[in-house]
Amino acid sequence: MSDFHPVPLDQFSHLFDRIGREWMLISASDGQHTNSMTASWGCFGVLWGKQVAVCFIRPQRYTFEITERAKTLSLAFFDKSHRQALSYMGSHSGRDEDKYLATGLHMIADENGTPFPAEARMVLLCRQMYAGRLQKDNFLDPSVISTHYPADDYHQMYVCEIERVLLKED
Repeated sequence: MSDFHPVPLDQFSHLFDRIGREWMLISASDGQHTNSMTASWGCFGVLWGKQVAVCFIRPQRYTFEITERAKTLSLAFFDKSHRQALSYMGSHSGRDEDKYLATGLHMIADENGTPFPAEARMVLLCRQMYAGRLQKDNFLDPSVISTHYPADDYHQMYVCEIERVLLKED
């Protein structure tokens, strides 16, 4: 243990800032409907020999309905100038209005039909590999339930292979 020393986690913030502080926009299309939602929960890693992203969507979200019918989705990251648009995308439903029109974002798609916003600075194009609902009985820390799930509306977790990363040139 003497060869090791603690390092503040914020030294590695680039791994966490993309989702937790900068937020991301999850977008999916079922071929007829496209929707996006802002998310600040998720993670990246290696699973089943693949580079993956894990994202979480509550069942009452319109994006959930579409993602359940989609095979792919995108995770998009923006510069700070789009913070207000991301806030709007996360607090309004695509069932009720055209959020893209309201925010000035423009949805485009890759050759497979995976939608992503043209204004993003980085986009991860992902193929869904696994989906499963978080289960109340599986929580080892009950404070997570009381803090994040008082209505028992547990997220659906999607493990997605990152098939391509698109970066916008400056």
